[in-house]
Amino acid sequence: MFGSNTSAPGATARPEPALPVNFTVHSLPMPQLPDAARRTAAGRLKMLLVLAVCAAPVVASYFTYFVVRPEGRSNYSELVQPPRPMPALPLTGLDGKAVNAETLKGQWLLLVVSGGRCDANCERLLWLQRQLRETLGRDKERVDKVWLISDGVAPRPETLEAVATLAPATVLQVPGAVLADWLQPAAGHRLDQHMAIIDPMGNWMMRVPADPEPGRLKRDVEKLLRASASWDLPGR
Repeated sequence: MFGSNTSAPGATARPEPALPVNFTVHSLPMPQLPDAARRTAAGRLKMLLVLAVCAAPVVASYFTYFVVRPEGRSNYSELVQPPRPMPALPLTGLDGKAVNAETLKGQWLLLVVSGGRCDANCERLLWLQRQLRETLGRDKERVDKVWLISDGVAPRPETLEAVATLAPATVLQVPGAVLADWLQPAAGHRLDQHMAIIDPMGNWMMRVPADPEPGRLKRDVEKLLRASASWDLPGR
């Protein structure tokens, strides 16, 4: 029939075109930290990560040497547990100018403390300090000598001349009272009877016995240098 919308028999109905469907996604409100607080938190995290990275080699080498392999260890010097970090010591040079204690870090230190007059025991420790460093071969460049004068008395010229031979020792003045917060003698001894071994990060980590035996002390130092060879390099 003309004008009819009826499809022919057997014809397939054509589907109506689908209308586009639009979805609108609304983001949920997120709590926002103030910019200053966010920057502070990020800065602290970065600082902790840097400290962890810097300290990891030192901790690992000490752990390996002193914990993992204790059966092969026989220390002559006394291990300081835990190591004691160097405080902000009020150091001055012999010229009276202030010296930042941070400048002592970056090397292994053989440290002698005494009065400026330097008695026979002091002279022996300074001599041993010099001889020990010179016998370390190529590793001697990783070791510095430091003499702290704790009574404000100027050292004798002949003593200064002696410690200036070969690689000169660093000679500094420091009030003896402030050293008690960092270095301590063994029971029944005075601080000036010992030599102290300081690691490159400024930690006091070994106390040398009074009247030390040079050969046994050298073995201690050599072991420390081997244990730290992976992270400690010559020079600051």
